[in-house]
Amino acid sequence: MTVSRTVELEGHIIDSGTMQRCFEVIMDLGGDFDVEAFDVGHHKDEESYARLRVLAPDDAALQSIVHELHQSGVNPADPEDATLTPAPADRVVPAGFYSTTNHPTAVRVEGEWVEVADIEMDCAVVVEGVGEEGETTARTQVLNGIEADDLVVTGEAGIRVRPPDRPRDASGPFGFMRGGVSAERPSVSRIRTVAEALAEVKADGGNVLVVAGPAVIHSGAGDALARLVREGYVDALSAGNGFATHDVERGLYGTSLGMNIETLEHPRKGHKHHIYAISEIVRAGGIAEAVDDGIVTEGVMYECVANDVDVVLAGSIRDDGPLPDTITDTVEAQNEIRRQAHEADMVVMLSTLLHSVAVGNCLPSSTRVVCVDINPATVTQLLDRGSAQAVGLVTDVGTFVPTLADELLD
Repeated sequence: MTVSRTVELEGHIIDSGTMQRCFEVIMDLGGDFDVEAFDVGHHKDEESYARLRVLAPDDAALQSIVHELHQSGVNPADPEDATLTPAPADRVVPAGFYSTTNHPTAVRVEGEWVEVADIEMDCAVVVEGVGEEGETTARTQVLNGIEADDLVVTGEAGIRVRPPDRPRDASGPFGFMRGGVSAERPSVSRIRTVAEALAEVKADGGNVLVVAGPAVIHSGAGDALARLVREGYVDALSAGNGFATHDVERGLYGTSLGMNIETLEHPRKGHKHHIYAISEIVRAGGIAEAVDDGIVTEGVMYECVANDVDVVLAGSIRDDGPLPDTITDTVEAQNEIRRQAHEADMVVMLSTLLHSVAVGNCLPSSTRVVCVDINPATVTQLLDRGSAQAVGLVTDVGTFVPTLADELLD
């Protein structure tokens, strides 16, 4: 017995490789296909369309193939309404719930397509307002935020996913990095391209989120990042206790983790400077209070307070102190990171594996992402986790940030 399902692809499906991936998925999972229609766009701004009849030996195999195709934006030609199942209890999703990708998604409810708000990967979709007066809405929800009787989308029916199209040429802010990861040295032309993208986002009134690790301070790039904050190129900062601690230490004692950044010497008792810095902030009541009291007078955290930048410091089990501003509740920290991610139009990740992956998991695929790290594993792990829209530069953040600041400001 052979079963089949007709599916559709549309967009720049040739340039993005979507068509090839679909053929590979079908054949790898033991299926076959007939191309019923194929209309190719003949100009750069024209999209292509294909309709395929997918064949499989049984229903289980067909469902597996259709599920995999769906992740690449392939949708049924005859969509049905999405299946909505009430959650049985708080923090419990129905069996077979639909787990989201990070691509723009819509669900079909009562014959109408409803866009899913705040899209991110690995979430459930909750639909509200069904059968009521007013607008029906859909949104992503993390599993620990599910409440009893929430209407959760289950199965694969009535779901439409739209991965971002890959441009046909090398034009545009990220054209040079279409390969994903660049392991070349930080040439001025590459950093200039990132600067142009940042300037474009800000000119359009967009939101720029910087995700920074302690290496930014250790490498001497803190002053340049502080300049970018002061000049309005950073709207939000996501970091950890270590980044803020060493930034404050740098301002108070001229060291980062006990090392003088200018001379690379280790002054006597320098290894205690970060603890002294934490104690000064604790005594003041927080970083903002320390700024108001004149204790902290320079650095990235100072500029964030002075310029009203949205800062989230997420704690970890290895934090010293921690600073009063550090969020030590993991779920609360996740929620705050998620809020920042949903507001961002562009994200610049600087030398932090854990924070880069954490923020990347919360981002829709439509958000521009640049990840900079001397360790190629940071960049590749971010892409492997599903943030396929991210472009990476494997280079020294101590060179990248000052050069970026010069390109933008000088």
